[in-house]
Amino acid sequence: MSRRGNPLLRLGLDSLWLGAEAQGVIALRMLKFAAGGPAATAEVQLMVAEKLRAAAETQAQVLTSLLAGQGHLAPTRAVAGYRRKVRANRRRLAKA
Repeated sequence: MSRRGNPLLRLGLDSLWLGAEAQGVIALRMLKFAAGGPAATAEVQLMVAEKLRAAAETQAQVLTSLLAGQGHLAPTRAVAGYRRKVRANRRRLAKA
């Protein structure tokens, strides 16, 4: 076992944190939507664009991992990428 511990356990914990962090972002977005107005409309448009972009980036990342013979790293990289995006959204929404 590596110094970082069990990779499946790490993936599970990272996935758990992703879910928890995403719930926080959902709550912040719901508050913005409830306020209504142009800011809510802009947030909806941004949210949809971000989700499409994140899905495309993750697909490319998984394909790159597979083609490089590192398919076993694809899930960890995908979760890490989504966590970065969720944290960035949390910081942006918390400022408003």
